[in-house]
Amino acid sequence: MPRASATFVNTTYDEEPYDDGDGTVLGRIRITRTFEGDLEGESSAELLTARTEAGSAAYLALDRVAGRLGDRSGSFVLAHHGTVSAAGGANAASVVPDSGTGELVGLRGRGSISVDEDGTHRLALDYEFAR
Repeated sequence: MPRASATFVNTTYDEEPYDDGDGTVLGRIRITRTFEGDLEGESSAELLTARTEAGSAAYLALDRVAGRLGDRSGSFVLAHHGTVSAAGGANAASVVPDSGTGELVGLRGRGSISVDEDGTHRLALDYEFAR
């Protein structure tokens, strides 16, 4: 199964809290991103977040990604979620089934997002195409 590796930057970031009570703030973030690497293109994302007074956080997100994956172009939706606490962090991502368009029809995949110490955001995506 091929693995795509890409870096990305958030080109816009608009955050708004919608519920602030009992020590946890619930929020919504709208982001646009630019990807470079094995995945090149742009995405539009919406994240739902929860941040605690203790510093822990969680998010759920959907990104519509449009561009080129390997030698194919089109778009797809990436669903991802993660948590961060003093004990560490975890996240996972997957391509929404049947969301591929253009040459990305039939795309399936799972991956993860990481952030380097210097702040570089990375996406790793193991993918294949339905036959």
